[in-house]
Amino acid sequence: MSRVQRTRAAPENKPTVRPGGATARGRVMNVASKIIADEAYATPLAQLNPGKASRFQDDTIWPIFERLRREDPVHFTPESEYGPYWSVTRWNDIVAVDTNHQAFSSAEGIGLPNLEAIKEQERVMGERRRGGAGFITMDEPEHSKHRKAVNPTVAPANLATMAPVVRERAGQILDALPIGREFDWVDLVSKELTAMTLASLFDFPFEDRRKLPYWSDMITNMPGHGPVKSWEHKAEAAMECFNTFTRLWNERLNSEPANDLISMLTHNPETRNMDVQQYQGTVVLLIVGGNDTTRNTISGSVYELNRNPDQYAKLRANPGLVTSMVSETIRWQTPLAHMSRVATRDVELAGKTIRKGERVVMWYISGNRDETKIDRPDEYVIDRARPREHLSFGFGIHRCVGNRVAEMQLTIIWEEILKRFPEIKVVGEPTRTYSAFVHGFETLPVVIPARF
Repeated sequence: MSRVQRTRAAPENKPTVRPGGATARGRVMNVASKIIADEAYATPLAQLNPGKASRFQDDTIWPIFERLRREDPVHFTPESEYGPYWSVTRWNDIVAVDTNHQAFSSAEGIGLPNLEAIKEQERVMGERRRGGAGFITMDEPEHSKHRKAVNPTVAPANLATMAPVVRERAGQILDALPIGREFDWVDLVSKELTAMTLASLFDFPFEDRRKLPYWSDMITNMPGHGPVKSWEHKAEAAMECFNTFTRLWNERLNSEPANDLISMLTHNPETRNMDVQQYQGTVVLLIVGGNDTTRNTISGSVYELNRNPDQYAKLRANPGLVTSMVSETIRWQTPLAHMSRVATRDVELAGKTIRKGERVVMWYISGNRDETKIDRPDEYVIDRARPREHLSFGFGIHRCVGNRVAEMQLTIIWEEILKRFPEIKVVGEPTRTYSAFVHGFETLPVVIPARF
């Protein structure tokens, strides 16, 4: 393989657009990209562990997945912090696993389980059911019964009712932003819009809404990352979350049925008698799922439009491109980098034999850059012909239940942004999330120079 081919991931490391120093910084980052790509190709295939969280935080994952797609698209990692696992990195193979729920089960969990983290978590919280993230970690027929209970809340009719409220709140968020002064976009916009919408979906006390993204961060991070200080701190936050939602369950159980998610669960005959851990797992699923896609795509869109000023100019010239820009950013960002399954029997996939009981990771983040499926996958193009053709929401029975909620929020926030601000300038590199699962941003420094 030529050196030119091996360094195709370099466009991923385009410098942040900012006054002064951009050219020099670009040269440094291109050199760094080449070193990273060379290292990815020099490492023996058998030693590649694409799940290293540090690579996601450093944004150096791309050459690893590029190599795997080309040389070993169904790849086995025999030893890692997660134990042994298979990586599926091409679009068609990912879809084959995602849509075959008979051969690939979710019941053992849908992430890469860090073995040391499991030990520490059980030390402070006690042993919990394997999987434990609500209906996404259930197989049929239980999965569909539980999923149907929350479907009415995210159905088109209810979203049409929610949209004006989301638009009003998005306007309030944007109107409160400082002009001409640096601030953290993740904190003041991405987290705040997500918190407001989640509070509406749960009918959660609005004044406590920021607890929702906080709990999501506490659940998904390990100590030393995000807001988590220790395993005990993580356990405290989880119990605060579970106790709060237990109180909400009891309140809704004794009230008339309503359209919020908790009421739907309490009044549906298939879910009203679920045990405590099932309910807690469902809460985790709805909070984390409702937080990460929207929040990290909002941040990712601002970042990528700055890195691609031609696309930003295109959007400003034609606000009708907001919908396709949103879908392109969801593909590009891939807010949840992977989902995993466990084989229920021996399965042949792309010439490899996956044995019963082995974990299989579907790297959506890699499939979304599969050049055999997507034209110019390493380019951010907001007016693609088929912008919703991406893997970020998954396929099959476990396709993201809240995908339309996420698209609604993202479309509304950008429609309101374009009415108010000629430009949002990124003025520093983002801090990325330390995770192979949540592909997101902890901070993103920006300045809004002026309003219209």
